[in-house]
Amino acid sequence: MVNGAPVGFLEVDAAYGRTTVVRQVSLAVEPGSKVAITGSNGSGKSTLVRCLLGLHPTAAGRTLVDGRDARTRAEWRSRRAEVAYVPQRPATGRFPLLVREMLASSGNFAAALEVAEQLDVAPFLARPVHMLSGGQLQRCVLARGIGATRAGARVLVADEPTSALDFDGQDQVAALLGALNVTVVVVTHEQTVVAHCDRVVEMAGGRLREPRR
Repeated sequence: MVNGAPVGFLEVDAAYGRTTVVRQVSLAVEPGSKVAITGSNGSGKSTLVRCLLGLHPTAAGRTLVDGRDARTRAEWRSRRAEVAYVPQRPATGRFPLLVREMLASSGNFAAALEVAEQLDVAPFLARPVHMLSGGQLQRCVLARGIGATRAGARVLVADEPTSALDFDGQDQVAALLGALNVTVVVVTHEQTVVAHCDRVVEMAGGRLREPRR
């Protein structure tokens, strides 16, 4: 049973200062589908998906989840409960947040732990996250994100979720994303991830190109 929510970007513009980095992007993602957003560095991919979570403001246009926009604080809180996020470069800080606590923040510790076991990071439950390697941290953040989908999030947004992993790790993560029964929007350069997606779109110069397949 598919548990995903539809996602929509409607003529979205986004900027850094006076520089527009996302230009008139419209994209409809069907519930339960897996969409890969590809493109060169600086093409606006990460900024676009950050707009969906309110992590970067839109200069124009709308972002929708299950047909609903988000404008107020309460609406953004609801959006972030419905959309699990796997960032490209997770910020760990210099405080003693343990891996166990990170996984528990997903809302479903058992599910997050199950994924952590599959990704070989369960032995690090008592380790502070700032002491993990880049690949270990990436696996833990992905486990938390998938745990959040088991806790009720109907969309998973993943920004370069395999960038710090070796080939085997990339294959493993791609298969996990492809098997989820929620809507997945993934920013990626990796063909192994693309191969597990239903649809591929490309960004260039802040604009969205027609799907390549």
